[in-house]
Amino acid sequence: MFVLSEYLNGVLALDPSADAIEFEQQWFTWGQLAGQVAAIRAQLTALGLGAEARVGIMVRNRPDSIAAILTALTTEACIVSINPLLPEARLNADLAKLKVPVVIGEADDFARPGVVDLLKAEGSAGIVMTPFLGGAALHPELTTIAGADLVRTSPGTFVEMLTSGTTGTPKRIPLKRKNLIASITTALAMEKGRSAEDPPALRTGVEILGNPITHIGGLYFVVTTLASGRKLALRERFSVEGWHDAVKRHKPRIVGAVPAALRMIMEANLPKEDLSSLLAIRSGTAPLDAEVVDAFLDRYNIPVLQSYGATEFAGAVAMWRLPDFREWWTRKRGSTGRMFPGTEGRIVDPETGAELPHGEEGVLELRAKQIGDGQSWVRTTDRAVLDADGFLFIRGRADNAIIRGGFKVHPDDVVKIIESHPAVREAVVVGLPDKRLGSVPAAAVILAQGAAAPTEEDLKNYVRERALPYQVPVQFRIVDDVPRTPSMKPSLPLVRELFETGAATAA
Repeated sequence: MFVLSEYLNGVLALDPSADAIEFEQQWFTWGQLAGQVAAIRAQLTALGLGAEARVGIMVRNRPDSIAAILTALTTEACIVSINPLLPEARLNADLAKLKVPVVIGEADDFARPGVVDLLKAEGSAGIVMTPFLGGAALHPELTTIAGADLVRTSPGTFVEMLTSGTTGTPKRIPLKRKNLIASITTALAMEKGRSAEDPPALRTGVEILGNPITHIGGLYFVVTTLASGRKLALRERFSVEGWHDAVKRHKPRIVGAVPAALRMIMEANLPKEDLSSLLAIRSGTAPLDAEVVDAFLDRYNIPVLQSYGATEFAGAVAMWRLPDFREWWTRKRGSTGRMFPGTEGRIVDPETGAELPHGEEGVLELRAKQIGDGQSWVRTTDRAVLDADGFLFIRGRADNAIIRGGFKVHPDDVVKIIESHPAVREAVVVGLPDKRLGSVPAAAVILAQGAAAPTEEDLKNYVRERALPYQVPVQFRIVDDVPRTPSMKPSLPLVRELFETGAATAA
């Protein structure tokens, strides 16, 4: 039987002198990582916390956050993911709701205004990590767990994970340990010549992390990378320059980049020879325009392998595999690939729940060991098509429709039309309140590099020629960028504020 905690402890102990994590072009060894895990574990033990304990972690894309995550996983505690980059008021409001017995972070995290006072009032303890795997100690003002109403345990849960907050306030979703284990064993089994029954082993090659660990895509990537014994190149946030440098130095065969990052990479027009090591690029977290995939193929001859998943699924459940891409892309252009082994999908009528034939659009339902109870069909919020060859096409969200005078406008459909304009790099469509019609669409537009700005009337006419009348946005606003979540998805509530405040560029 695969026991994740034992497996990860086994990986940590294989070769203490071997490189494990690169951060800011400095390597840290497996031994240093294991030492920080031991230091944090000792503090948890001193506080009387063990398996099933809820452990709040201020998660950053830094080595010490990874050590804290590994500590929780190797002791079978529950990670409560906290985003320390939130504005002060939101961070303190989040901490006040969590009722965790302990919070782990760096000194800068505890120095945020109000954090220590709030945790003292709650009766929570605090563990301060010395940067760069330098040890851990109790915060001098947070040395005991004293709160009477703290929620100390969460049996069977491996993480209470924040959603991306794309369409509203981020929600914290409990994900079961058994689901993570099922997802990781599936990922290990997909490696060539590898299964979860094999003993821990260190492997060559460097994986480059681009996503934030505060969300499931980044966390899942870190856990699967380290469980597979591979080295990890860690960056605190995405930049084209940093991504380019990491690819040139480490020469990975496969690397990741979210759709927004792919557009930025294309605009940078990086030399083809600098990306010559790449067999493919993986992409996820948001819809990916097939035009971007074609552009990478044309310029670099590099396939972009899109995946589909969500926080609730503990990671991806469908993706393009390289052999499938080579055989099928031209016929299945725009698909997110096929389901992972062990994952079933079907399309149902959103009103009746009746299963629809292959090729018809409806709402996607999934069934897999790592989803829900592992037995029942779980309905997603995504409009989708599943064809007779098993390829999944995501058409957009079913729960963010704009009802304009009784007509339903799906923003994703309008975005695709706007982004086909030669002057547009990216577009975001949101609904604005309207006294007469209820709600109307508006579009924020990011121009392609060097493109002349079209007028608002030009953009309206372009959409009008390709869409139904009620789909045409009533406003277009050209911006330098849009407000984004940590995973680089557009934040729809903040984009809506651009129109409400009349701001010309994203803050």
